[in-house]
Amino acid sequence: MAGRADSGKTSESSDKVSVICRALRRAIIEQALEPGAKLPEDALGERFGVSRTIARHALGQLAAEGLVELRRNRIAVVATPSWQEARDAFDIRIELERLVVRQLAGKLTKAQIAELNAHVDAEDRARGGTDAVSIRLATEFHILLAHMTNSPILVRYVSEVAYRCCLTLSLYSRPHSSECAINEHRAIIAALAKGDVDKVMGLMHSHLDSVATRALVAPSPQRGRDLLDILAPYADEASGEKMVKLPKAARR
Repeated sequence: MAGRADSGKTSESSDKVSVICRALRRAIIEQALEPGAKLPEDALGERFGVSRTIARHALGQLAAEGLVELRRNRIAVVATPSWQEARDAFDIRIELERLVVRQLAGKLTKAQIAELNAHVDAEDRARGGTDAVSIRLATEFHILLAHMTNSPILVRYVSEVAYRCCLTLSLYSRPHSSECAINEHRAIIAALAKGDVDKVMGLMHSHLDSVATRALVAPSPQRGRDLLDILAPYADEASGEKMVKLPKAARR
């Protein structure tokens, strides 16, 4: 009985960590939280109704993704990747995602193709909104592809490097060409469905390389808003699952 109770508590804690991670990830990528912004454990605990320990675990997970920096005395801040770190991340991402599409070419089910098309439709509906939201949705398309390989290693590494690149684009990119990204995503889906390995690997390479070339060192001016006010809408959405659905494993 005690074992079951402990297991239940562990699962509940893991769920709470996932909620915080989803909310903070979106707030960082959508630029609501600025580079260098402090993320106090007590303030996060208050916002999400959890202990400081759970908040600390969430920050540790985001640090592994490169979205948060953990400094001395347990101070966590939103990461500010350098240009060289960004370029390295994109180079690694290109090779990883070429491997993803090589594994998927000609092997996707009709349901998986429909899921990918539905996600790109969501990207299309988001056109005209903020660049940061378009960048997030575009990134989630690539993470969704990684999940379809059923390879835990690919899912982990693609997710981590994609979120790092997403943060870079949110901070430094020129205005995001959502129409271009959508068309490129549709071309990738079509090549995957046809099973054209060489073509889809080439499409993925050129797509991500063109995304990387949009990056410029031009950080947005800081706005100095209160942490709890910033996180309010993201906490509500993360708790209510009001977002584009990814496979359960993706919603860490």
